[in-house]
Amino acid sequence: MDPRDLLTDDDAPVTLPGGEPEPGAHLAGNYHPLPVRIASGEGAWVRDVAGTRYLDFLAGYSALNFGHRHPALIAAAHAQLDRLTLTSRAFLHDQLGEFADRLAGLVGPLLAPSAGGEPTLVLPMNTGAEAVETAVKTVRKWGYDVRGVPEGAATIVVAAGNFHGRTTTVISFSTDDDARRGFGPYTPGFRVVPYGDAAAVAAAIDDTTVAVLLEPIQGEAGVVVPPADYLPTVRATCDAAGILLVADEIQSGLGRTGTTLACEVVGVRPDLVTLGKALGGGIVPVSAVVGRGDVLGVLTPGTHGSTFGGNPLATAVGIAVLELLATGEMQARAAVLGAHLHERLAALVQAGLAEATRGVGLWAGVDVPPALGTGRDLAERLLARRVLVKDTHGHTVRLSPPIVIAADDLDWALDQLTDALH
Repeated sequence: MDPRDLLTDDDAPVTLPGGEPEPGAHLAGNYHPLPVRIASGEGAWVRDVAGTRYLDFLAGYSALNFGHRHPALIAAAHAQLDRLTLTSRAFLHDQLGEFADRLAGLVGPLLAPSAGGEPTLVLPMNTGAEAVETAVKTVRKWGYDVRGVPEGAATIVVAAGNFHGRTTTVISFSTDDDARRGFGPYTPGFRVVPYGDAAAVAAAIDDTTVAVLLEPIQGEAGVVVPPADYLPTVRATCDAAGILLVADEIQSGLGRTGTTLACEVVGVRPDLVTLGKALGGGIVPVSAVVGRGDVLGVLTPGTHGSTFGGNPLATAVGIAVLELLATGEMQARAAVLGAHLHERLAALVQAGLAEATRGVGLWAGVDVPPALGTGRDLAERLLARRVLVKDTHGHTVRLSPPIVIAADDLDWALDQLTDALH
């Protein structure tokens, strides 16, 4: 597809006929979406209900790393739908073991080794927030059973600006007022320190601390990349204190940063990693905690579970996702296209069209100059130019196109961004 042919008369905005109300009057208002209703998609492209084409430059916050309806993933889902969709974890099924083995094979070598040489373990769940909740429960139990922290006293060090989900426990240590206010009482046991400040992490650790939980790159905060020595220093601090490092790679993992894990960029090996979004291939919710066998091994039958976690359909799709990642081609593609993305974004800053940009791989945050309005304003201007992005925290938009995006389409979208910033 020639991106220069995208804006045609057929793509003019369409008004719903007869002044009919849009569907969704009964939908709870917990989101403020852009005014577009998507009906179909393939690769990096989607169409709305009127047939207008848009380039998806958000990719479901990394859930669509491999684009819409990737043929290999759709084929795996169809094949499994014809066989078996759910058993619950009351029984084994023929996809579960292979999924765990493949995920451990891909991610295990990137993690810290178990204390006693135990194999990497995988605990499948559904959503990213569930994976984080699972990690929180796991490190607390490890703290009581192994570290010897008094029951009920465990603490976890976390970072300001974090986004780990929206469950009650997770929002208890959020610093986002919209996510937190009005939902107390809050779960105790968390110490919030500034992101990117390794000394603050060290100062927050004491005999009750069981883990440090961080995003290697803060996605929801605006693709905030910490100093290069931050994660390595935190890793060394955790080792010295005898506590765990948990990396939330739900947005950053599985190819987005040009590596399998974002932690690889700075050579850090966490003890546990939470994965989600891209693990489901944009088809079904799939998440997992992957980590040291001596840590995840503290969970025993009855201590944690999920009816749908690790179900046959989810794991069949997950296996197909892991096959796409096994060759390293997706990661390499994100690295090459990402280098071009950041080169072009740097030119916007030099030209005074953007206040700042940052990111790693095929992932970036762009801060909008105040004179040009808010991040939402820019997102709406890009929507009019058939490019879909999403704003965050007032003045920032996030760019995270599917890894399968064509180079010409990437450039076309960046042309639209440049035009929208003038």
